[in-house]
Amino acid sequence: MIRVNVSISNVSAERFWDNRKPAPNIQIATNINVVNIEKKPDGSLDVPFVLTINYNPSLAQMSLKGSAFVQGEKAELDKIVADYEQKKPPAQIILQSISNVVFTESIIISRMLGIPPPIPLPVIPQPGKAKDTKPPGRDYSA
Repeated sequence: MIRVNVSISNVSAERFWDNRKPAPNIQIATNINVVNIEKKPDGSLDVPFVLTINYNPSLAQMSLKGSAFVQGEKAELDKIVADYEQKKPPAQIILQSISNVVFTESIIISRMLGIPPPIPLPVIPQPGKAKDTKPPGRDYSA
């Protein structure tokens, strides 16, 4: 069983847009890069990563750097290292663990800066505006 502990070592965030002006329609680009997968002498793995978040138009930018410390059975860890050396994507559990931590932290940081969060918020449908899911003029029955 693989265990992943994520630690953030560097946070950089900056708001460029004047908070007295209304925010325009924006696009948010997020990118998580796994920099390396290194095997430690104790058999664990060190997986440094960088998350970058860019807002377009240039409303703000954010960067979080850190490492994921991966422990588990030797065979599982060796497979993760071998896959990385063959340029395959990192194991899903590693990416998911990193994403969970960094996106949670980035939401807190975005709130402090007064900028939109880097993940889409759920949309709650308004009552009385339900869409008809059937195409007009067609009725299917069995």
